[in-house]
Amino acid sequence: MNEAVRIFEGRIIESLRKAGHDELTAAHINLTRNLDEGGTRLTELAKRASLTKQSMSELVDQVEQTGLVEKRRDPTDGRAKLVCFTEKGFEWLEAFHESLELAEREMRDQLGSAMVDLLVEALGKYVEGQDLEEKV
Repeated sequence: MNEAVRIFEGRIIESLRKAGHDELTAAHINLTRNLDEGGTRLTELAKRASLTKQSMSELVDQVEQTGLVEKRRDPTDGRAKLVCFTEKGFEWLEAFHESLELAEREMRDQLGSAMVDLLVEALGKYVEGQDLEEKV
């Protein structure tokens, strides 16, 4: 499964590059896939990505240098910072979604829509099962 994810993410990165977005690598996608459009605290990003706060902080700093995200004061807690997409970041996010759709279409063309639908359903049930175990 790791190889399948690597190939799928590679197609997304390749499509982004063809669209003129070569700012990020697959490692940086781990940040953006966990970032809410309204902004997310660093500690929550690290938790969602299963990374240490220090590792996520490094990713945020790297992506911030590209101009795609910025740190802002959290309006609910003046001591905390939110990581937020910039205007350029939202443009990148749109291109990312288009690249994701392209990669999924390619997968459907290769495997067939019924197989991809079954994979998505099965993996969704697997995730739901893990979520239930963690709550117990």
